[in-house]
Amino acid sequence: MVLRRTAARVARCRGRWIDRRRYRFPVLRGRDPARCRARRAHRSRRRGRAVAAERGHRLLQRPALKTLLLGGTREARELAHVASGEQGFEIVSSLAGRVRDPLLPVGEVRVGGFGGVEGLRDWLVANEIDTVVDATHPFAGVISVNAAAAAADLGLPLVHLRRPGWLPQDGDKWIRVVDLAAAAKAVGELGERVFLTIGRQGVGAFAGLIESWFLIRAIDPPEGALPPRHELLLARGPFAVEDETRLLVDRRIDVLVTKDSGGDQTDAKLAAARAAGLPVVMIDRPALPEGAVVMENVAQVWDWLRSAAE
Repeated sequence: MVLRRTAARVARCRGRWIDRRRYRFPVLRGRDPARCRARRAHRSRRRGRAVAAERGHRLLQRPALKTLLLGGTREARELAHVASGEQGFEIVSSLAGRVRDPLLPVGEVRVGGFGGVEGLRDWLVANEIDTVVDATHPFAGVISVNAAAAAADLGLPLVHLRRPGWLPQDGDKWIRVVDLAAAAKAVGELGERVFLTIGRQGVGAFAGLIESWFLIRAIDPPEGALPPRHELLLARGPFAVEDETRLLVDRRIDVLVTKDSGGDQTDAKLAAARAAGLPVVMIDRPALPEGAVVMENVAQVWDWLRSAAE
């Protein structure tokens, strides 16, 4: 059987091999061994190209991996941009709609809530979603919890994209607190003039502090009750350290209150407070659901999506 298979392999050269255990040369019928080997190599390459073409055809025929991208952050926009230039990926970005003039990502975008876990689960099924990426703000705790629950119910892969939080440096005077209520309690003991940079939501937690004056900075006007003594400054980052330093001096700020959002869009205020020797009330991030898969940058999530598409 071994000799028959060997003979079959060299039959294409119109020659035959004598038992290799006894001889080391072919008996040919007018054929050059070098040309014979070249022919076999050519046929092998041709078969390889055919296999590769078939694989490529199957990849093109494969349905695109459809992903719900819960966004609103710079990282979410970057991920949508990366995916838009690749075949085999379909991204639907979802924004909460809390900002009046949001920075929109490329591709398909929906705006608004889902109606809790059940509404999100129904939406995922109706839109035939394959994977979910939670790239919301680190303090958008409700949607992160709802996304984890809905994805678990349906057995969908889910990853949380979270930029690393800030770390204190030499000279920082941070007071870490667990939530807004604790931050409001700490403010009264640290100074009278407060720079409040927590966004438009949650300002009501400081409404009862009648003895303090607040500089409130947000992209859009806050809703609900506000502290009786305040100035509202509408602005969108990034901000320069020089501008933040000037703001602290001009408004005679005693204490800074902020959330541990991380990133470099709004960290200039921390450098300015450090240089001025001001205390900073730092609100910790809410915990993600137990067992959450967390990645810190767009490259990691993109690799994860590509693996899911294979």
